[in-house]
Amino acid sequence: MVREAIVQGDSLPEDESQRDAALRPRKLKEVIGQKAVVRRLTIALNASRKLKEPLSHILFDGPPGLGKTTFATVLPQELGTTLQMTSGPALSKPADLLPFLTNAAEGSILFIDEIHRLPRVVEEFIYPAMEDFRVDIVLGEGINARTISMPLKRFTLIGATTRSGMLSSPMRDRFKMQEHLDFYTTEELSQIVTINAKKLNTPLAAEAAREIAARSRGTPRIANSRLWWARNFAYSEANGDITLEVARAALLMAEVDEQGLDKQDRRYLSTLIQVFDGGPTGVEALAATMNLPTDTLSDEIEPYLLREQFIIRSPRGRVATPKAYGLLGVARIKDPAKQGSLFEE
Repeated sequence: MVREAIVQGDSLPEDESQRDAALRPRKLKEVIGQKAVVRRLTIALNASRKLKEPLSHILFDGPPGLGKTTFATVLPQELGTTLQMTSGPALSKPADLLPFLTNAAEGSILFIDEIHRLPRVVEEFIYPAMEDFRVDIVLGEGINARTISMPLKRFTLIGATTRSGMLSSPMRDRFKMQEHLDFYTTEELSQIVTINAKKLNTPLAAEAAREIAARSRGTPRIANSRLWWARNFAYSEANGDITLEVARAALLMAEVDEQGLDKQDRRYLSTLIQVFDGGPTGVEALAATMNLPTDTLSDEIEPYLLREQFIIRSPRGRVATPKAYGLLGVARIKDPAKQGSLFEE
């Protein structure tokens, strides 16, 4: 098992990319957006300091790229404690989790990304650790087996998931704080892009920042990617300044349209309309036709298309809306029998 390094409260994870290390906030006050979540976390931090107790266990859920990992790295910075990071798929058996628990310092934070992918046996193993700060280890087999209860230092478990519905009720109920992260507004993303451009020592016009933000699907991770591409484009094809014209040219070359849709999004809509007559159709059929994993469609592509009303989910599957037809310049199917009733059970 490959374990990630323990991170001190004044440093970032060693295995994070240089881009994330450069752009990720270090303190809670530096976080843009998610104001209600930030306020509740601030209260929890203040209480933790005054009571001299670890933070309660926290679950973050929401689409990818909205800041779940960012919050997990900011909180130990605020508390001056250590952070251990791993992911659900990396913990295939209880023995994989045991080193993280035994190495946890008093008040430290253990972050498990994609926690909904924890195997059931590992999930059940972590219950006593979360509730009573102990682990039960079984030695031997059969009638000679005996259980040793090993005490742990008090720690905070932070879980992140893009699919909270896949978490079992017993696991979900053990998180005292459950925070859902929403998409960001264009104004919030514009602030994020402007701040990060300064960190990169890259001149960025206010209009360019707003243009990049408007095409970033309400997601900071995508906004940062767009900024990096615009920065590279500006230094390669211009004088290094990201003006409105440079930003538009960079995004045009990246095949990102004014709606924030990229090539894959338009391919999804084109497949739904031209192959499946606009739907309704299931996500499995779409994924098979596009030769993409189903998770990619449901976790990365569909949330934004649903939010912007390019598609809807009916009881019979995905259906393209008139907005999607207008985007592709395709005439809408007039025969309602071909698409079926959207409200049919």
